[in-house]
Amino acid sequence: MDVTYRIEQKRKLEGPFPGPKSQELTARRAKAIAAGVASTLPVYAADVDGGIIVDVDGNQLIDLGSGIAVTTVGASNQAVAKAVAEQAQRFTHTCFMVAPYEGYIALAEKLAAITPGTFEKRAAFFNSGSEAVENAVKVARVATGRQAVVAFDHAYHGRTNLTMGLTAKAAPYKRGFGPLAPEIYRMPMSYPFREENPNISGKEAAERAILAMEKQIGGDQIAAIIIEPIQGEGGFIVPATGFLPRIAEWAKENGIVFVADEVQAGFARSGAWFASDIEDIEPDIITVAKGIAGGMPLSGIIGRAELIDSVHGGGLGGTYGGNPVAVAAALESIKFMEEQDLAGRAREIEELFFTRFTALQSEIPALGDVRGRGAMVALEFVKAGGKQPDAAVTKAIADECLAQGVLILTCGTYGNVVRLLPPLVIGDELLADAFNVLEAAIRKHAA
Repeated sequence: MDVTYRIEQKRKLEGPFPGPKSQELTARRAKAIAAGVASTLPVYAADVDGGIIVDVDGNQLIDLGSGIAVTTVGASNQAVAKAVAEQAQRFTHTCFMVAPYEGYIALAEKLAAITPGTFEKRAAFFNSGSEAVENAVKVARVATGRQAVVAFDHAYHGRTNLTMGLTAKAAPYKRGFGPLAPEIYRMPMSYPFREENPNISGKEAAERAILAMEKQIGGDQIAAIIIEPIQGEGGFIVPATGFLPRIAEWAKENGIVFVADEVQAGFARSGAWFASDIEDIEPDIITVAKGIAGGMPLSGIIGRAELIDSVHGGGLGGTYGGNPVAVAAALESIKFMEEQDLAGRAREIEELFFTRFTALQSEIPALGDVRGRGAMVALEFVKAGGKQPDAAVTKAIADECLAQGVLILTCGTYGNVVRLLPPLVIGDELLADAFNVLEAAIRKHAA
């Protein structure tokens, strides 16, 4: 990996933490920002490069969050920044639905080439992952003439009205915001660590979900099945091998649109271009966002031409969807991923992670599960001697890491999962330092 950094890739804490400038901003924030908007860090970013966040007081923190899997190529990638600046000098907006431009077409062509499936494809672009999911459902309903949509336990698909309904976790995403969209059904997920039968295969877990769909809904009534190939907010759950292919096969047999939500797992994060590639799945529609554009807001759907083209003219779109600056960032980000083989880099990070933490797991009974793919990996913490989730220990570990200058995120239906999403341009030395801090925090709070 050939990457040049502007900022020294070194963890460094200067004086009190949070520092005085961050404390001042927190006071201003309290008087200006909605209380419902929460932040993980108690400090404020001033500069970000590679795997380092520099706050307004000069502290340097190691970033193992990537803005929730967004800054895959780095938060200030030089090539992406140049592409953004050049496009902004030409025009920042026309609205593709009013005055179209080549970049939108070029990105659609590129995604058709790198997404799974050799069939003819079409694409449409939006602003957020939630919008992409909503539009995938719209396409499926038009194409099939059906209404029912199936999601899974532990799923996260967004915060808009429809996507809140698809999301499994109530707090903080759904509580108090109802009524939610109708005709959404939730099915059992393959969650290997928490299966009552630890020997259940992926295919058997799929048959369990299929039987529930047949009995509760009927295959001929379902417009779409939507699933994250690796669940994100639900706990970085990797379904057992064979689960996804069997669900996709049953969907095809019943004329159901199989939607892979790759918003978090896509674009090299899983060690493949898309997590669907790992088991050779060819989704009818893929939803993308997050890592696609180096931090610029952009999302999209890519899928079978006959499905997406079933929507009437004007039925898909949005004022800012496929914004030219964001599209330029996406094209350059994808080029950078290819040239630097960031999928290969994700696999290297995966190996470093599993080597370190599977060894630790044998020493720490509270470290219940070590899982994930590529640079989308997680640790699940439980009460020692069982599988009862331990959210308190998980929070203590995250807080300890932060106090030592390492940003990690937590997730999971039970709040007991540490998730690691480092930018794929992070160096081995910096990553090892972060892992040292994390291991020490685990030994302190979970041993």
